[in-house]
Amino acid sequence: MDKHKFKKVIKKMSRYINSCLLGPLSPAERRDKAFEIRMEAAKFYKNQPLVNHRNNGDEDRYPNKIASYSKALPHNELGEVNLKAYHNYLEALKSGDSKDFEKIPMGGAAKLVNPQSAYAYDLVGPDSHQLVLHAPPDFSSADLAGEMVELYWQALARDIPFNEYDSNQLTKDAAAELSGLPVFNGPKINGQVTTGTLFRGNYQGSIEGPYISQFLWKNIPFVSTEIIQQYNTILPGDDHLTSYSEWLAVQNGSNPHNKKMDSVPRYIRNGRDLAEWVHNDSSIDSGLMACYLLLSYGSKALDPENPYFNSATQVGFPTFGVPHILDFITRASRPALDAVWFQKWLVHRRFRPEEFGGRIHNKMMGADYPINPVVMNSEALIQTFNKFGTYLLPQAYSEGCPTHPSYPSGHAAFIGAMVTMMKAFFDESYEIPDPVVASSDGLQLLPYDGKLTLGGELNKLAANIAIGRTIAGVHYRSSAINGMLLGEAVAIGILRDYKRTYNESFKGFSLTKFDGSKITT
Repeated sequence: MDKHKFKKVIKKMSRYINSCLLGPLSPAERRDKAFEIRMEAAKFYKNQPLVNHRNNGDEDRYPNKIASYSKALPHNELGEVNLKAYHNYLEALKSGDSKDFEKIPMGGAAKLVNPQSAYAYDLVGPDSHQLVLHAPPDFSSADLAGEMVELYWQALARDIPFNEYDSNQLTKDAAAELSGLPVFNGPKINGQVTTGTLFRGNYQGSIEGPYISQFLWKNIPFVSTEIIQQYNTILPGDDHLTSYSEWLAVQNGSNPHNKKMDSVPRYIRNGRDLAEWVHNDSSIDSGLMACYLLLSYGSKALDPENPYFNSATQVGFPTFGVPHILDFITRASRPALDAVWFQKWLVHRRFRPEEFGGRIHNKMMGADYPINPVVMNSEALIQTFNKFGTYLLPQAYSEGCPTHPSYPSGHAAFIGAMVTMMKAFFDESYEIPDPVVASSDGLQLLPYDGKLTLGGELNKLAANIAIGRTIAGVHYRSSAINGMLLGEAVAIGILRDYKRTYNESFKGFSLTKFDGSKITT
């Protein structure tokens, strides 16, 4: 044996000298392989084309910033932001310097929510600045006016049980007006909004069966017990920011927290219940609880492409088992929020519906704002004034919206990301056993006579969580729907980056996107 071949044999043998290591790679080879996997993922994103982020132009279009987010800064009597304060706010966002954020003049006790997270980097999946959203509808558009008409109807209908939408005159009126709008991007049947599509999501499964997803009704297995999904909610009619003085104080940073609690826990049965659920949840609750329920169905609910689905000798655990599934579903939430916070603060700075409600009220009082007549002439606005005495958008929360911009919705993004992860690990065609529907009073669950699939109910869960925030009055439909798509893109990127990290024979994660297309990462 020549000297060169002898050295190669010695090198192969030496990997196990003074080591108990088994496996196909030496420590040095393993280190190099791990580096290669990380570098290939980094190169993939490095080689992506640069993207151009565009907003709707409203910030430049209106010198008084009437269509830009400014809550918690100081405002005049019309609720228009102090321009010096707004300039300081923009300068801080441009510089990214932590010290500059401390110089922003604030109007009251409320603080801005985490603008510096817009600059954070994530080491798995796409960088937040590489994901692009369509610009939201602009201030004077019929599109945005249609979104506001829906928001006024949602506020008026908060106390109507979902299973009474077909028979209630107010929800019939809402569906009729939304059907007649020149632009309305909610779901329709044969070109019409019906009481069966009213306030629902746009994607497959969202208009099938009861309004609320099974994942927000059925008992959730937890350790050795079950969580009964009856929640503390709010008494009917507890609406806020309907007086002008209250509205203006909140724009200037007043931060009240008061609500009239219902002493009886209930299953979610109307918009007010749903709005309160998404008022109190943390970023992982909805996805984690849904995942616990899916895991309780056993291996038959898993995606058949799981490498251990048909194994005669093994089951998954750290990879393709319960810890893997739970980790991916919950870990998707925060990167999705990073992507949202970048869009909110550094690209769009879109004003919230409560701010637009103030513009509408002041327009009706004589202010010169270019608001589309679709909302100004709407039945929803007339009924709101008749009930509350102002044209302000009634809020479900006493503090109104959070102190960060509207576009896109954080709730929509984190649930979009978590639902995407669940669709990757579970069989979307699996039928949910023993489906239920809540009674009109929310005190019991009744059997539902119909078939509901896992994939459809996950899409519906995403819609419930996203649109629950519009029912509360704190987001627009476009913020909800596009937030879901942003979260989906984040989750798909994470799945793609991990594909090369597994030893198992695995073709990649397959799932159905919100738009109905099927992909394998």
